[in-house]
Amino acid sequence: MTDRLNVLLIGSGGREHALAYGLKKSPRLGQLYVAPGNAGLLQLATKADVKESDHQAIISFCADKAIDFVVVGPEAPLVDGLVDSLMAAGIKAFGPTREAAQLEGSKGYTKDLCAEFDIPTAAYARFDTLDAALAYLGDHPAPIVIKADGLAAGKGVTVAMSEEEAEKAVRDCFDGAFGEAGAEVVIEAFLQGEEASLFALCDGKTALYLASAQDHKPVGEGDTGPNTGGMGAYSPAPVMSDAMVQSVMERIVEPTLKGMASRGAPFVGILFVGLMITDKGPELIEYNVRFGDPECQTLMMRLESDLLELLLAAAEGALAGKEAQWSDDVVMNVVLASKGYPGSYEKGTVIADLSEAEALDGVLIFHAGTAEQDGKLLATGGRVLNVCARGGSVTEAQALAYKAVDAVRWDNGFCRRDIGWRAVEREKQKG
Repeated sequence: MTDRLNVLLIGSGGREHALAYGLKKSPRLGQLYVAPGNAGLLQLATKADVKESDHQAIISFCADKAIDFVVVGPEAPLVDGLVDSLMAAGIKAFGPTREAAQLEGSKGYTKDLCAEFDIPTAAYARFDTLDAALAYLGDHPAPIVIKADGLAAGKGVTVAMSEEEAEKAVRDCFDGAFGEAGAEVVIEAFLQGEEASLFALCDGKTALYLASAQDHKPVGEGDTGPNTGGMGAYSPAPVMSDAMVQSVMERIVEPTLKGMASRGAPFVGILFVGLMITDKGPELIEYNVRFGDPECQTLMMRLESDLLELLLAAAEGALAGKEAQWSDDVVMNVVLASKGYPGSYEKGTVIADLSEAEALDGVLIFHAGTAEQDGKLLATGGRVLNVCARGGSVTEAQALAYKAVDAVRWDNGFCRRDIGWRAVEREKQKG
C-alpha cells in the first residue's frame, strides 16, 4: 500500500464538490481539506480557513497540515499564479502556471497561439481602443462575436445578431462592464454549427483524452436570453464521435501542447476545449484551463478510474501510457439557480429539503452556492444546486434529473426545463 496523501482542494462551487466526490473514492486519499468550500463540500472535506487569493496563507496551511498535493479548482487562482507560488515553496500542485493559464486568462493570447500554430479557429482581430473596434465593426457586419479579453466569469462573450447589439457589446466592454477583463476586446467571426466540449488531462508533454460534454449557456429554454456560467450539461456529447475526438486531439489539443512548450510555458492541468462543430470540422471557440462547471459534475459521476492517481500523474509529468476508464452511462446535470440570475437575485433564501431528491437511485446533488447557518441550508449564489442523474440514454438521464429537480423543496429556485434537448431529439429520430 502506497502512502496516503493529504490533499487541499481550492474552490467553493459545484465543480469542487464533484472533485471532492471523485477524490474521496481514491484509496490513496488521506485527509481532504477545502478552502473555502460550501455546505455540500464540507460534508466531504474539512474546512481550511484560508482565502484562495492569499498564497502565503495557503502555503503556511500546507506546512501546518502536512499537505502533499493541492488541487486548484477555479480559474481565478490559476491565472493569479497560485500554482507558481506553491511550486516555489516545494508543494506539489495540480493546475497550470500563471503563464500557461493565459490560455483562459486572455482570449487574445489563445487566438495568437492558434494563428502561430495553425489551430483551426474563427478569424479574429484584437483591439484596445473603442474607435478602432467600432471601425472594424463597420467593415464586418453581424452576426459577429464580441469577447472581453480577460476573465469575466463566463459572461464576457456576446454573440451579436445585429449591428446595434455588436456596438453595444463593444461599448460595454470599454465602458468597464467587465472591469479589467474588458480593457482589451477580441472580435471574431460567427461560427455556425453545434457546440461541444472536450476535456483533456495534460502533463506538459502528453495529453490524455478524458471525455466530452455539452453545456447550455443561455438562461432560457431553447437557448434564449442572456448567457450564464452554464445552466446544465450532459456527458458524453453524441456529436463527439470517436473520429471527431481524434480530429480534435490531433488538430487542436496536441498542437496547443507543442506550442505552449515551445513558448516555455508547458501546459499542465485540464485543458477544457470549447468547440464549434462546423461543416469544415471542429474549430476552437475558447480554452478554459480547469474543469468545466457544470460539466465536471457529469464527468465525475462517469469516471471509474482513480481521480487522485490521474491528477497526480499529470502533475508529475507521468501521463504517458495512462488511460482513464469511464461508465457508458449518460449523466445529466440540471442547474438550479436563484430567481433573477444572471441578473440580481435574493441571497440567503432557505432550501427546505433535498432528502427526497437525493433518495432517488442514480441521483446526486452537488452544491454550487450554499451555506449552512443555524441548521438551515441557504442559497448564497446565482447558481446554487447541481441536480445530476445517470441513465442508459440522454432521454433516460433527463427524465430522472427532472424527477429529482421536482422533488427539491426550494421556493426561490428555477431551472431550464430542456437540458439535453438536442440529444433527446437525436435519440427520438433514431428510435
